[in-house]
Amino acid sequence: MIKTVRIKKLCERIKKDGIEGALILKPVNIRYLSGFTGDAGFLLITETRVIFYTDSRYTEQAQKEVIEGIEVREHGYPVTEFMAEQIIDLNINTLGIEEKYMTVDLYRELKEKFSGTFKSIDSYISNMRMIKEKSELERIKKAQDIADKAFQYICGFIKPGVTEKDIANEIEYYIKKNGASGTSFPTIVVSGKNGSLPHGQPTNKEIRNGEFVTMDFGCVYEGYCSDMTRTIAVGNVDSEMRKVYNTVLNAQISALENIEANMALKDADSIAREFIKKEGFGQYFGHSLGHGVGLEIHEEPGVGPRSDGLLLPGTVITVEPGIYIPGRFGVRIEDMIFVGENGTIDITKSNKQLIIL
Repeated sequence: MIKTVRIKKLCERIKKDGIEGALILKPVNIRYLSGFTGDAGFLLITETRVIFYTDSRYTEQAQKEVIEGIEVREHGYPVTEFMAEQIIDLNINTLGIEEKYMTVDLYRELKEKFSGTFKSIDSYISNMRMIKEKSELERIKKAQDIADKAFQYICGFIKPGVTEKDIANEIEYYIKKNGASGTSFPTIVVSGKNGSLPHGQPTNKEIRNGEFVTMDFGCVYEGYCSDMTRTIAVGNVDSEMRKVYNTVLNAQISALENIEANMALKDADSIAREFIKKEGFGQYFGHSLGHGVGLEIHEEPGVGPRSDGLLLPGTVITVEPGIYIPGRFGVRIEDMIFVGENGTIDITKSNKQLIIL
């Protein structure tokens, strides 16, 4: 008997839609459903059997990690041909696939060897992963705690003359030294004019007095991600810089205070967006307010002006308004929040009032 609620939920969902089996290829989905943390293999799920196939490099690891009730087997070669044979042997005629992850080549090869029907199940799994279990939330909180401590540490490192790359490297070294397995995405450090690039990469540019430094970073703890952004100033700020910073800060605070479960996703976005527009900076806030976070740094739901659906309880999202003025500077402030039935919890603890070093 399969000992996982997640697989049972997936089986119930695919059965309802007339799907007899699911082929899982995406490593984070394999981890979510089976517990395997490696990056090679595939999972076949039917109502009565769940089998994880991998190669000889990972067989022992899989036997130790996968949830009780999941069979572990070493796959044969060629892999696609072996995969098709297993699907047929399991009497699957309608196969659920991760349409957004499966390559065109693999789809074509499978189609040549398997005469059944393919149906997308991407949304089934992403919707399951969107609602966080208690154990998942605890891992996300721990990942954010490491990031918060990294921010406190890096504020003591930044000074005129250090480069954007110096700061990024120092952040990444700190989080790895303090319990994280790695970064959840490439660390963003941009300063001065570079700050108008929302996802600019760190360069050899040196930090100067009178500049903003924006740092967007996160780490991974037991598979789960954190994500935060803080903008600090070095030396001094002029009146325009202070006005922009306070606009972003108050827009974020307004969103944090008013976002609630079951509101429309686009309405959550509009709280901060409308505030920034009223202050005259609407044209400089181009990206969405936020996104889901979990095993991946970008998960459902997306929280933007074109997002459909509701902000469901149990989700973890970012709240990250920003203003980016080309040729001048940029400001972004980002927290992660847990959306509960009875309110939201801000997982990010770092100071967000303007820090001038």
